Amino acid sequence: MAFKVTILIITTTFLSFISSTCSQQITIVDSTDCSNRWIHIRNIPPRYNLDLLTNCSEYPLFDNYCPYLANHGLGQKTHNRSHSWYRTDPFLLELIFHRRVLEYPCLTPDPDTADAIYLPYYAGIDALRYLYGPDVNVSVDHGADLFDFLQIDEPRIWDRNMGHDHFLVMARPAWDFSQPVDSDPPTWGTSFLELPEFFNVTALVPEARAWPWQEHAVPYPTSFHPSNLAFFDSWIQRVKRSRRNTLMVFAGGGGVAATPNIRRSIRNECESNSSSDIVVINRGYSRVCEIVDCSNGICEHDPVRFMRPMLGASFCMQPPGDTPTRRSTFDGILAGCIPVFFEEQSAKAQYGWHLPEDEYGEFAVFIPKEDVVFKGLSIVDVLMGIPRGQVRRMREKVIDLIPRVMYRKHGSSMGLRTKKDAFDIAIKGTLQKIKSRIDRLLDQ
Repeated sequence: MAFKVTILIITTTFLSFISSTCSQQITIVDSTDCSNRWIHIRNIPPRYNLDLLTNCSEYPLFDNYCPYLANHGLGQKTHNRSHSWYRTDPFLLELIFHRRVLEYPCLTPDPDTADAIYLPYYAGIDALRYLYGPDVNVSVDHGADLFDFLQIDEPRIWDRNMGHDHFLVMARPAWDFSQPVDSDPPTWGTSFLELPEFFNVTALVPEARAWPWQEHAVPYPTSFHPSNLAFFDSWIQRVKRSRRNTLMVFAGGGGVAATPNIRRSIRNECESNSSSDIVVINRGYSRVCEIVDCSNGICEHDPVRFMRPMLGASFCMQPPGDTPTRRSTFDGILAGCIPVFFEEQSAKAQYGWHLPEDEYGEFAVFIPKEDVVFKGLSIVDVLMGIPRGQVRRMREKVIDLIPRVMYRKHGSSMGLRTKKDAFDIAIKGTLQKIKSRIDRLLDQ
Protein backbone atom coordinates (compact mmCIF):
# COMPACT_ATOMS: atom_id res chain seq x y z
CA MET A 1 0.00 0.00 0.00
CA ALA A 2 2.88 2.38 0.81
CA PHE A 3 4.27 1.89 -2.69
CA LYS A 4 0.86 2.63 -4.23
CA VAL A 5 0.57 5.90 -2.31
CA THR A 6 4.11 6.89 -3.28
CA ILE A 7 3.55 6.15 -6.96
CA LEU A 8 0.26 8.05 -6.92
CA ILE A 9 2.07 11.10 -5.55
CA ILE A 10 4.87 10.80 -8.12
CA THR A 11 2.44 10.33 -11.00
CA THR A 12 0.19 13.19 -9.93
CA THR A 13 3.15 15.53 -9.50
CA PHE A 14 4.60 14.65 -12.89
CA LEU A 15 1.22 14.93 -14.61
CA SER A 16 0.72 18.35 -13.04
CA PHE A 17 4.15 19.40 -14.27
CA ILE A 18 3.40 18.20 -17.80
CA SER A 19 0.06 20.00 -17.87
CA SER A 20 1.49 23.28 -16.66
CA THR A 21 4.45 23.10 -19.01
CA CYS A 22 2.40 22.30 -22.08
CA SER A 23 -0.07 25.08 -21.34
CA GLN A 24 2.61 27.74 -21.08
CA GLN A 25 3.41 30.03 -23.99
CA ILE A 26 6.82 29.01 -25.29
CA THR A 27 9.08 32.05 -25.66
CA ILE A 28 12.46 32.00 -27.38
CA VAL A 29 14.77 34.98 -27.13
CA ASP A 30 16.11 34.47 -30.68
CA SER A 31 13.84 32.38 -32.87
CA THR A 32 16.66 31.71 -35.33
CA ASP A 33 18.24 29.52 -32.64
CA CYS A 34 15.41 27.07 -33.24
CA SER A 35 15.67 26.84 -37.01
CA ASN A 36 15.17 23.18 -37.95
CA ARG A 37 14.92 22.35 -34.24
CA TRP A 38 11.24 22.76 -33.37
CA ILE A 39 9.66 19.81 -31.56
CA HIS A 40 5.98 19.23 -30.88
CA ILE A 41 5.00 16.85 -28.07
CA ARG A 42 2.15 14.65 -29.24
CA ASN A 43 -0.74 14.75 -26.77
CA ILE A 44 -1.59 11.17 -25.88
CA PRO A 45 -3.71 9.82 -23.00
CA PRO A 46 -1.90 8.98 -19.73
CA ARG A 47 -2.72 5.29 -20.24
CA TYR A 48 0.24 5.30 -22.62
CA ASN A 49 2.73 6.75 -20.14
CA LEU A 50 2.04 7.95 -16.60
CA ASP A 51 -0.74 5.50 -15.79
CA LEU A 52 1.65 2.66 -16.57
CA LEU A 53 3.80 3.65 -13.58
CA THR A 54 1.07 2.61 -11.15
CA ASN A 55 1.74 -1.02 -12.13
CA CYS A 56 5.38 -0.86 -11.08
CA SER A 57 5.12 -3.80 -8.67
CA GLU A 58 2.71 -6.05 -10.54
CA TYR A 59 5.08 -8.20 -12.60
CA PRO A 60 6.45 -10.99 -10.37
CA LEU A 61 8.97 -12.18 -12.95
CA PHE A 62 10.41 -8.68 -13.31
CA ASP A 63 12.07 -6.55 -10.64
CA ASN A 64 9.82 -4.18 -8.71
CA TYR A 65 10.83 -0.79 -10.11
CA CYS A 66 8.67 1.34 -7.79
CA PRO A 67 11.65 2.52 -5.68
CA TYR A 68 13.35 3.98 -8.76
CA LEU A 69 10.57 6.28 -9.96
CA ALA A 70 11.58 9.14 -7.67
CA ASN A 71 13.11 12.31 -9.10
CA HIS A 72 11.34 11.81 -12.43
CA GLY A 73 12.98 8.46 -13.05
CA LEU A 74 16.46 9.19 -11.68
CA GLY A 75 15.67 7.26 -8.51
CA GLN A 76 16.57 8.06 -4.93
CA LYS A 77 19.93 9.64 -4.14
CA THR A 78 22.62 7.11 -3.25
CA HIS A 79 22.78 8.80 0.16
CA ASN A 80 21.26 11.91 1.68
CA ARG A 81 24.32 14.11 1.17
CA SER A 82 24.83 13.09 -2.45
CA HIS A 83 24.56 15.89 -5.00
CA SER A 84 24.88 14.01 -8.29
CA TRP A 85 24.52 10.26 -7.70
CA TYR A 86 21.23 8.38 -7.84
CA ARG A 87 20.01 4.77 -7.82
CA THR A 88 18.98 4.96 -11.46
CA ASP A 89 17.30 2.06 -13.23
CA PRO A 90 18.19 2.02 -16.94
CA PHE A 91 14.71 0.75 -17.85
CA LEU A 92 13.31 4.15 -16.82
CA LEU A 93 15.03 6.01 -19.66
CA GLU A 94 11.60 6.79 -21.13
CA LEU A 95 10.58 8.70 -18.01
CA ILE A 96 13.95 10.49 -17.78
CA PHE A 97 13.79 11.47 -21.44
CA HIS A 98 10.18 12.67 -21.19
CA ARG A 99 11.07 14.99 -18.31
CA ARG A 100 14.00 16.45 -20.22
CA VAL A 101 11.94 17.03 -23.38
CA LEU A 102 9.59 19.19 -21.33
CA GLU A 103 12.39 21.72 -20.75
CA TYR A 104 13.71 21.58 -24.29
CA PRO A 105 13.96 25.24 -25.44
CA CYS A 106 12.42 24.77 -28.89
CA LEU A 107 9.00 23.30 -28.13
CA THR A 108 6.06 24.40 -30.23
CA PRO A 109 2.34 23.86 -29.60
CA ASP A 110 1.76 23.87 -33.36
CA PRO A 111 2.52 20.48 -35.00
CA ASP A 112 2.44 22.08 -38.45
CA THR A 113 5.54 24.14 -37.67
CA ALA A 114 7.40 21.32 -35.94
CA ASP A 115 10.47 19.67 -37.43
CA ALA A 116 9.86 16.56 -35.31
CA ILE A 117 7.02 15.09 -33.27
CA TYR A 118 7.89 13.48 -29.93
CA LEU A 119 5.66 10.56 -28.99
CA PRO A 120 5.83 10.27 -25.16
CA TYR A 121 4.87 6.60 -25.10
CA TYR A 122 6.57 4.47 -22.44
CA ALA A 123 6.95 1.52 -24.77
CA GLY A 124 9.39 -0.42 -22.60
CA ILE A 125 7.25 -0.13 -19.49
CA ASP A 126 4.11 -1.02 -21.41
CA ALA A 127 5.95 -4.04 -22.83
CA LEU A 128 6.18 -5.58 -19.35
CA ARG A 129 2.61 -6.83 -19.51
CA TYR A 130 3.48 -8.68 -22.72
CA LEU A 131 6.87 -9.95 -21.53
CA TYR A 132 6.03 -10.87 -17.94
CA GLY A 133 2.35 -10.19 -17.39
CA PRO A 134 -1.13 -11.25 -18.43
CA ASP A 135 -0.76 -10.41 -22.15
CA VAL A 136 2.29 -12.58 -22.83
CA ASN A 137 0.42 -14.62 -25.43
CA VAL A 138 -0.73 -11.60 -27.43
CA SER A 139 2.54 -9.66 -27.64
CA VAL A 140 1.96 -9.21 -31.37
CA ASP A 141 -0.64 -6.59 -30.37
CA HIS A 142 1.89 -4.33 -28.64
CA GLY A 143 1.41 -0.86 -30.12
CA ALA A 144 -1.73 -1.61 -32.13
CA ASP A 145 -3.97 0.33 -29.75
CA LEU A 146 -1.61 3.33 -29.85
CA PHE A 147 -1.63 3.38 -33.63
CA ASP A 148 -5.42 3.30 -33.65
CA PHE A 149 -5.45 6.29 -31.33
CA LEU A 150 -3.01 8.23 -33.55
CA GLN A 151 -5.30 7.64 -36.52
CA ILE A 152 -8.39 8.86 -34.67
CA ASP A 153 -6.93 11.78 -32.70
CA GLU A 154 -5.90 14.59 -35.06
CA PRO A 155 -4.93 12.20 -37.89
CA ARG A 156 -3.52 15.08 -39.94
CA ILE A 157 -0.50 15.18 -37.60
CA TRP A 158 0.41 11.64 -38.60
CA ASP A 159 -0.72 11.95 -42.21
CA ARG A 160 1.44 15.01 -42.88
CA ASN A 161 4.53 12.81 -43.21
CA MET A 162 3.05 9.35 -42.56
CA GLY A 163 4.89 9.14 -39.25
CA HIS A 164 8.34 9.89 -40.68
CA ASP A 165 8.64 12.95 -38.42
CA HIS A 166 7.65 11.04 -35.24
CA PHE A 167 10.14 9.66 -32.74
CA LEU A 168 9.97 7.86 -29.40
CA VAL A 169 12.24 6.33 -26.78
CA MET A 170 12.12 2.61 -26.00
CA ALA A 171 14.07 1.77 -22.84
CA ARG A 172 14.92 -1.81 -23.74
CA PRO A 173 17.15 -3.37 -26.42
CA ALA A 174 15.45 -3.39 -29.81
CA TRP A 175 15.54 -7.19 -29.72
CA ASP A 176 12.83 -7.08 -27.05
CA PHE A 177 10.45 -5.49 -29.58
CA SER A 178 11.38 -7.61 -32.60
CA GLN A 179 9.29 -10.77 -32.44
CA PRO A 180 8.07 -11.58 -35.96
CA VAL A 181 4.39 -10.82 -36.39
CA ASP A 182 3.74 -14.32 -37.73
CA SER A 183 5.92 -16.16 -35.20
CA ASP A 184 4.37 -19.51 -34.27
CA PRO A 185 5.01 -20.43 -31.57
CA PRO A 186 5.74 -16.96 -30.14
CA THR A 187 9.35 -16.17 -29.31
CA TRP A 188 10.77 -13.71 -26.77
CA GLY A 189 9.69 -10.10 -27.09
CA THR A 190 6.87 -8.08 -28.55
CA SER A 191 6.30 -7.19 -32.19
CA PHE A 192 6.23 -3.38 -31.87
CA LEU A 193 9.17 -2.75 -34.20
CA GLU A 194 7.87 -5.34 -36.64
CA LEU A 195 4.48 -3.67 -37.08
CA PRO A 196 4.32 -2.04 -40.55
CA GLU A 197 2.33 0.80 -39.00
CA PHE A 198 5.45 1.99 -37.09
CA PHE A 199 8.11 1.36 -39.73
CA ASN A 200 8.49 5.10 -40.36
CA VAL A 201 8.93 6.13 -36.71
CA THR A 202 12.44 6.78 -35.35
CA ALA A 203 13.07 4.64 -32.27
CA LEU A 204 15.78 5.60 -29.77
CA VAL A 205 16.88 2.46 -27.93
CA PRO A 206 19.82 1.57 -25.64
CA GLU A 207 20.76 -1.18 -28.10
CA ALA A 208 19.85 -1.23 -31.79
CA ARG A 209 19.91 -4.03 -34.33
CA ALA A 210 22.39 -3.78 -37.18
CA TRP A 211 20.01 -3.38 -40.11
CA PRO A 212 16.77 -1.42 -39.39
CA TRP A 213 17.29 2.22 -40.36
CA GLN A 214 14.57 3.49 -38.00
CA GLU A 215 16.49 2.45 -34.86
CA HIS A 216 19.37 4.33 -33.28
CA ALA A 217 21.16 3.52 -30.03
CA VAL A 218 21.55 6.10 -27.26
CA PRO A 219 23.54 5.62 -24.03
CA TYR A 220 22.11 3.68 -21.13
CA PRO A 221 21.48 6.08 -18.22
CA THR A 222 24.11 5.80 -15.51
CA SER A 223 23.77 6.93 -11.89
CA PHE A 224 25.54 10.27 -12.43
CA HIS A 225 23.19 13.23 -12.92
CA PRO A 226 24.84 16.52 -11.87
CA SER A 227 22.65 19.59 -11.53
CA ASN A 228 25.24 22.33 -11.96
CA LEU A 229 28.66 22.97 -13.42
CA ALA A 230 30.42 22.93 -10.05
CA PHE A 231 29.29 19.36 -9.29
CA PHE A 232 30.26 18.26 -12.80
CA ASP A 233 33.71 19.87 -12.60
CA SER A 234 34.26 18.38 -9.14
CA TRP A 235 33.72 14.89 -10.53
CA ILE A 236 35.99 15.53 -13.52
CA GLN A 237 38.78 16.62 -11.19
CA ARG A 238 38.32 13.48 -9.10
CA VAL A 239 38.58 11.32 -12.21
CA LYS A 240 41.75 13.10 -13.31
CA ARG A 241 43.39 12.78 -9.88
CA SER A 242 42.51 9.13 -9.40
CA ARG A 243 45.48 6.76 -8.99
CA ARG A 244 45.24 3.91 -11.49
CA ASN A 245 46.88 1.08 -9.53
CA THR A 246 45.08 -1.76 -11.35
CA LEU A 247 45.75 -2.63 -14.97
CA MET A 248 42.22 -3.84 -15.74
CA VAL A 249 38.86 -4.39 -14.04
CA PHE A 250 35.79 -6.42 -14.91
CA ALA A 251 32.49 -5.53 -13.21
CA GLY A 252 29.81 -8.04 -14.06
CA GLY A 253 28.48 -11.53 -13.68
CA GLY A 254 28.68 -14.75 -15.65
CA GLY A 255 31.75 -16.56 -16.86
CA VAL A 256 31.53 -19.31 -14.26
CA ALA A 257 30.07 -22.07 -16.45
CA ALA A 258 32.23 -24.64 -18.22
CA THR A 259 31.23 -23.45 -21.69
CA PRO A 260 34.02 -21.39 -23.31
CA ASN A 261 33.07 -17.73 -23.68
CA ILE A 262 34.71 -14.34 -23.34
CA ARG A 263 33.53 -13.74 -19.77
CA ARG A 264 34.99 -17.04 -18.66
CA SER A 265 38.28 -16.18 -20.39
CA ILE A 266 38.41 -12.81 -18.61
CA ARG A 267 37.76 -14.45 -15.25
CA ASN A 268 40.38 -17.12 -15.87
CA GLU A 269 42.98 -14.54 -16.78
CA CYS A 270 42.12 -12.36 -13.79
CA GLU A 271 42.19 -15.25 -11.33
CA SER A 272 45.37 -16.93 -12.57
CA ASN A 273 48.81 -16.16 -11.19
CA SER A 274 50.12 -14.74 -14.43
CA SER A 275 53.84 -14.64 -15.10
CA SER A 276 53.30 -11.08 -16.29
CA ASP A 277 52.60 -9.86 -12.74
CA ILE A 278 56.16 -8.69 -12.32
CA VAL A 279 56.07 -6.82 -15.62
CA VAL A 280 52.79 -5.19 -14.65
CA ILE A 281 54.20 -4.09 -11.32
CA ASN A 282 57.23 -2.64 -13.08
CA ARG A 283 54.82 -0.55 -15.19
CA GLY A 284 53.47 1.13 -12.05
CA TYR A 285 50.49 -1.12 -11.27
CA SER A 286 50.08 -2.93 -7.97
CA ARG A 287 47.93 -5.67 -9.51
CA VAL A 288 46.92 -7.08 -12.83
CA CYS A 289 43.15 -7.38 -12.55
CA GLU A 290 40.18 -6.91 -10.25
CA ILE A 291 36.82 -8.61 -10.58
CA VAL A 292 33.73 -6.89 -9.16
CA ASP A 293 31.08 -9.59 -8.82
CA CYS A 294 27.80 -8.11 -10.02
CA SER A 295 25.88 -11.37 -10.24
CA ASN A 296 22.12 -11.30 -9.74
CA GLY A 297 21.93 -7.55 -10.33
CA ILE A 298 23.52 -6.55 -7.01
CA CYS A 299 25.44 -3.67 -8.61
CA GLU A 300 22.66 -2.21 -10.72
CA HIS A 301 21.40 0.35 -8.23
CA ASP A 302 24.55 0.67 -6.12
CA PRO A 303 27.20 2.56 -8.10
CA VAL A 304 29.67 2.59 -5.20
CA ARG A 305 30.29 -1.14 -5.77
CA PHE A 306 31.83 -0.62 -9.20
CA MET A 307 32.75 3.07 -9.54
CA ARG A 308 35.57 2.93 -6.99
CA PRO A 309 37.30 -0.05 -8.69
CA MET A 310 36.81 1.61 -12.09
CA LEU A 311 38.39 4.83 -10.81
CA GLY A 312 41.42 2.78 -9.77
CA ALA A 313 41.91 0.95 -13.08
CA SER A 314 43.35 1.91 -16.46
CA PHE A 315 41.16 -0.43 -18.53
CA CYS A 316 37.57 -1.63 -18.10
CA MET A 317 36.57 -4.94 -19.71
CA GLN A 318 33.24 -4.66 -21.57
CA PRO A 319 32.42 -8.17 -22.83
CA PRO A 320 29.00 -8.94 -24.34
CA GLY A 321 26.44 -10.82 -22.28
CA ASP A 322 22.92 -11.82 -23.28
CA THR A 323 23.15 -8.98 -25.81
CA PRO A 324 26.20 -7.10 -27.14
CA THR A 325 25.84 -3.84 -25.19
CA ARG A 326 26.29 -3.03 -21.50
CA ARG A 327 25.41 -0.13 -19.25
CA SER A 328 28.85 -0.70 -17.73
CA THR A 329 30.41 0.82 -20.85
CA PHE A 330 29.13 4.23 -19.81
CA ASP A 331 29.87 3.69 -16.11
CA GLY A 332 33.47 3.02 -17.07
CA ILE A 333 33.71 6.11 -19.25
CA LEU A 334 32.38 8.20 -16.35
CA ALA A 335 35.28 6.84 -14.29
CA GLY A 336 37.86 7.69 -16.94
CA CYS A 337 38.47 3.98 -17.46
CA ILE A 338 39.47 3.04 -21.03
CA PRO A 339 36.89 0.59 -22.44
CA VAL A 340 38.02 -2.73 -23.90
CA PHE A 341 35.49 -4.19 -26.34
CA PHE A 342 35.34 -7.70 -27.77
CA GLU A 343 32.54 -7.19 -30.31
CA GLU A 344 31.97 -4.23 -32.63
CA GLN A 345 28.23 -4.45 -31.88
CA SER A 346 29.03 -3.64 -28.24
CA ALA A 347 29.58 0.03 -29.03
CA LYS A 348 31.28 0.92 -32.33
CA ALA A 349 28.29 -0.13 -34.42
CA GLN A 350 25.80 1.35 -31.93
CA TYR A 351 26.49 4.81 -30.53
CA GLY A 352 27.72 6.82 -33.51
CA TRP A 353 26.16 10.05 -32.29
CA HIS A 354 27.76 9.87 -28.86
CA LEU A 355 30.97 7.88 -29.45
CA PRO A 356 32.32 8.98 -32.85
CA GLU A 357 33.09 5.86 -34.86
CA ASP A 358 36.12 7.34 -36.64
CA GLU A 359 37.76 8.11 -33.27
CA TYR A 360 37.41 4.72 -31.59
CA GLY A 361 41.10 3.95 -31.65
CA GLU A 362 41.70 7.12 -29.67
CA PHE A 363 39.64 6.10 -26.63
CA ALA A 364 38.96 2.35 -26.78
CA VAL A 365 40.70 -0.98 -27.30
CA PHE A 366 39.21 -3.70 -29.49
CA ILE A 367 40.21 -7.36 -29.03
CA PRO A 368 38.21 -9.93 -31.04
CA LYS A 369 36.63 -12.35 -28.59
CA GLU A 370 37.41 -15.32 -30.86
CA ASP A 371 41.13 -14.61 -30.53
CA VAL A 372 40.87 -14.68 -26.74
CA VAL A 373 38.48 -17.63 -26.32
CA PHE A 374 39.74 -19.97 -29.04
CA LYS A 375 43.27 -18.81 -29.91
CA GLY A 376 44.63 -18.12 -26.43
CA LEU A 377 45.40 -14.43 -26.96
CA SER A 378 46.26 -12.82 -23.60
CA ILE A 379 44.30 -9.67 -22.80
CA VAL A 380 47.02 -8.61 -20.37
CA ASP A 381 49.68 -8.91 -23.07
CA VAL A 382 47.63 -6.75 -25.45
CA LEU A 383 47.06 -4.03 -22.86
CA MET A 384 50.66 -4.12 -21.66
CA GLY A 385 51.75 -3.62 -25.26
CA ILE A 386 50.14 -0.19 -25.39
CA PRO A 387 52.77 2.51 -24.68
CA ARG A 388 52.30 4.60 -21.54
CA GLY A 389 51.99 7.82 -23.49
CA GLN A 390 49.20 6.36 -25.61
CA VAL A 391 47.37 5.14 -22.51
CA ARG A 392 47.55 8.64 -21.08
CA ARG A 393 46.18 10.18 -24.28
CA MET A 394 43.40 7.59 -24.46
CA ARG A 395 42.35 8.36 -20.89
CA GLU A 396 42.25 12.09 -21.67
CA LYS A 397 40.00 11.32 -24.63
CA VAL A 398 37.73 9.16 -22.44
CA ILE A 399 37.41 12.01 -19.94
CA ASP A 400 36.47 14.37 -22.78
CA LEU A 401 33.60 11.98 -23.61
CA ILE A 402 32.05 12.09 -20.13
CA PRO A 403 29.52 14.89 -20.78
CA ARG A 404 28.42 13.16 -24.00
CA VAL A 405 27.35 9.96 -22.22
CA MET A 406 25.78 11.35 -19.03
CA TYR A 407 22.18 12.53 -18.59
CA ARG A 408 22.35 15.65 -16.48
CA LYS A 409 19.61 16.28 -13.94
CA HIS A 410 16.47 18.02 -15.17
CA GLY A 411 16.31 21.67 -14.18
CA SER A 412 20.09 21.93 -14.19
CA SER A 413 21.91 25.27 -14.17
CA MET A 414 22.58 27.29 -17.32
CA GLY A 415 26.31 26.78 -16.88
CA LEU A 416 26.02 23.01 -17.07
CA ARG A 417 23.72 23.26 -20.08
CA THR A 418 26.70 24.46 -22.11
CA LYS A 419 27.96 20.88 -21.84
CA LYS A 420 25.97 18.94 -24.41
CA ASP A 421 24.92 15.72 -22.69
CA ALA A 422 23.50 12.42 -23.94
CA PHE A 423 20.00 13.88 -24.25
CA ASP A 424 21.14 16.96 -26.20
CA ILE A 425 23.15 14.84 -28.63
CA ALA A 426 20.29 12.35 -29.06
CA ILE A 427 17.86 15.16 -29.90
CA LYS A 428 20.28 16.72 -32.39
CA GLY A 429 20.87 13.37 -34.08
CA THR A 430 17.16 12.60 -34.21
CA LEU A 431 16.32 15.95 -35.81
CA GLN A 432 19.02 15.44 -38.43
CA LYS A 433 17.88 11.88 -39.11
CA ILE A 434 14.26 12.96 -39.57
CA LYS A 435 15.19 15.94 -41.77
CA SER A 436 17.35 13.76 -44.00
CA ARG A 437 14.59 11.21 -44.40
CA ILE A 438 11.88 13.76 -45.21
CA ASP A 439 14.19 15.55 -47.67
CA ARG A 440 14.68 12.25 -49.50
CA LEU A 441 10.94 11.68 -49.60
CA LEU A 442 10.37 15.13 -51.09
CA ASP A 443 12.99 14.44 -53.76
CA GLN A 444 11.24 11.26 -54.88
